[in-house]
Amino acid sequence: MIERVWVYDRIPQQDLQKRIEGMQRLMAKNHIDLGIIFQNVDRFYFTGSMQKGVLIIPVDREPLFFVEKSIERAKAETPLDIIPIKNDKEIKKILDSNRLLGGKAGLELDVLPVSTFERLKKVIGFGDYADVSASIKELRAVKSPFEIEQLKKSGRMLSHVFAKAKDVVREGATELEIDATLVAEGRKLGHQGYLRMRGINQEMITLTVQCGFTGAVTPCADVPIGGAGLTPAIPQGSSLKKVERGIPVTIDYGGGYNGYVTDETRVFVAGELNEIFRKPYEAAREIMEEIQAYAKEGVDCVDIFARAYRIAEKAHLQDHFMGYGEGQVSFIGHGLGLEINELPVITARHGRVLKEGMVFAFEPKFVLPPHGAIGVELDFIVRKHGLERVTGDPVDIVYV
Repeated sequence: MIERVWVYDRIPQQDLQKRIEGMQRLMAKNHIDLGIIFQNVDRFYFTGSMQKGVLIIPVDREPLFFVEKSIERAKAETPLDIIPIKNDKEIKKILDSNRLLGGKAGLELDVLPVSTFERLKKVIGFGDYADVSASIKELRAVKSPFEIEQLKKSGRMLSHVFAKAKDVVREGATELEIDATLVAEGRKLGHQGYLRMRGINQEMITLTVQCGFTGAVTPCADVPIGGAGLTPAIPQGSSLKKVERGIPVTIDYGGGYNGYVTDETRVFVAGELNEIFRKPYEAAREIMEEIQAYAKEGVDCVDIFARAYRIAEKAHLQDHFMGYGEGQVSFIGHGLGLEINELPVITARHGRVLKEGMVFAFEPKFVLPPHGAIGVELDFIVRKHGLERVTGDPVDIVYV
């Protein structure tokens, strides 16, 4: 009965098997005997289910998926065998009976709280341990055809919402009014309601609208434009600021389908664009066009950033590129998948060669205090001979 109200595509068993085998190869390379997968998103990646439990991946045996609840939903969601448990204290006994204790354990140390680590150490009984988060990130960086299809379905939400935005953005409307209407549009299509971001204190709002000075507010998050928000308790996102004539309205929206998130930005203007924003917008479009022509499998991310920065320098806008002052960020692109900050990250200092199947958001933006901000953001799939857009709608400024 529950399946009738779900909106999702089941992860193919061969995808899960390939992920587990890839993890086992990386574990063997790093001399890890037992992978302990606890974080929700990682557990979903390897099992297809986010039900409460722990996934144990031995380096040379089939995985053991321990589930506390809901057993019924876990069985419906994953093709893996499930081991029902009443609590995590039962895990050690089962591992012992399978002679899986005593080796080196691998844990997601980038996201695992110390208290949880200590509890897992106690209930599972490992001694030596290592971090497997880098291995997991590497596996997740290259998407399968199934994952790319999920991202494209997520991207269709973006196209729909941006198409609706031209009927919602108007002079005098508040950022929050626009936000509420467009979030509702996405939810009607089956948007999952979450945008996940890896790491402690990492929070991401589904949609953010900025107009004028709110686009130039220094964000607390590691983003070029974050918005003013409504309260210091949530210091990002849309506010009660009203749309002004000639001032760009940037709408940054994240699609979310079956766990997979997309992230793009469009610009809307009531009337004619104020002259101060024209040059930055033209630079942002030039950067986007340059990268679309240049990037492909085998290209280093450092080279991509360098090309973008040279265009910003040529326009004498480097001080406003990807933020301003203390708000300036070091990246221009970030990977997409089950989380919004996956690999690859496109910066000036983190060398990484693009591989076919990687998916990333590319966002040349300029911040001009106190006037506001402007820029574009598109999502791309890396192919052997170029980049493929996740969405296909126009990216020009929409005048309303």
